[in-house]
Amino acid sequence: MEHYGDIAPGTDVADGFAAFGRGSCLGFPVEGLFGTAAMHIGTETLIGRYCTLSVGYGPGQLRLPPRGLVIGDRCVIGARACITAHESIEIGDDVWFGKDVFISDASHGVADPEVPIGRQFGEHRAVSIGDGSWIGHGAIILPGARLGRRVVVAAGAVVRGEIPDDSVVAGVPARVVRVRQAPPAARSASLRDTAAL
Repeated sequence: MEHYGDIAPGTDVADGFAAFGRGSCLGFPVEGLFGTAAMHIGTETLIGRYCTLSVGYGPGQLRLPPRGLVIGDRCVIGARACITAHESIEIGDDVWFGKDVFISDASHGVADPEVPIGRQFGEHRAVSIGDGSWIGHGAIILPGARLGRRVVVAAGAVVRGEIPDDSVVAGVPARVVRVRQAPPAARSASLRDTAAL
């Protein structure tokens, strides 16, 4: 079956999404898929096979945030990615993932030592990834992470907090190891354009 099927605009599954853009495709089979009524997929976005996309805490949840998971235009989400939104994960346009990327906007709670961790809900903290970013193989994006535009996340990095535009981050926890700059010719042209104003 997996050799013959994809989820694309006009299919029964895609019709259950809040939005499923023209030219987009979700590879089949999926590992897990629920809360699609709160998912917005842009145009020409490719989501690899064996991915998990979820909004909420489980199938059948009646109240979902209207824009729990937003994936922009022309994105590539690598195989086996797991994106679990409880309230808000926003991925900009032209964002590419390697394989096995994990993103969540909530974690388990640890406040009560008498209650098993898996039965404690953590705080919801929105996640956003700016346009043009690249998320490397096996990276983990933690609740509350806010990545700027054109950010590069190294393979295996664990990202939290605010990451400025054009940063390259690596490590556990991830830290900025470099700031990308336009090539000298592009910087000169930009300076000339600014001077002309």
